[in-house]
Amino acid sequence: MNLLEQNELLVKHLISVGALKTPRIIEAFKKTPRHLFIRKDYLNHAYDDIPLPTYNGQTISQPYTVAIMTEALNPKPGEKVLEIGAGSGYQAALIGKCVGVKGKVITIELESDLVEISRKNIKKVKLKNVIVICSDGKLGYLKEAPYDKCIITAACDEIPKKVIEQVKIGGRIVAPVNDFLGQKMLVIDKISDNEFKKQDLGSFVFVPLR
Repeated sequence: MNLLEQNELLVKHLISVGALKTPRIIEAFKKTPRHLFIRKDYLNHAYDDIPLPTYNGQTISQPYTVAIMTEALNPKPGEKVLEIGAGSGYQAALIGKCVGVKGKVITIELESDLVEISRKNIKKVKLKNVIVICSDGKLGYLKEAPYDKCIITAACDEIPKKVIEQVKIGGRIVAPVNDFLGQKMLVIDKISDNEFKKQDLGSFVFVPLR
């Protein structure tokens, strides 16, 4: 079985366990092969439903977790999305597929090595609407603000204030926030500058936001 066939099986698995539901997001997973975003020495595990090491102590998240977060974010065509933690570029590429050519993804990565890797990986799937910035994600990226939505792919003690400010009223933030057991995956809808609706998707484990 070749790698693309394995990707199809992974997508079917994620649908069967309820992690993938939305046709637009399912299609993005089908058109964004995970093996293009992992280290070559882990190719045999590209489509196992597990996290894998990337570089500098970082990881590419378990596909189940990526699917849950993408569904929670619900990126739509034409939206502008901020991602904190580009990693190898997989999550940003999936969102880029979802928002389409009229949308845009700004993804922030602190590790310069990963910035170059994610840029190369995103080119492999021919996406021109994903921009990788080397910066401190806790600052957001004011130049492209405001954003329709934001996704944070590393554990934080709280959602950075500057990130919240850069999301539009009516926008959404999906992030793993530290608690005593690990992290809680929170979906936060910004009702106004001072009012937020929160949903807890349960416990997950992420590397810390640096």
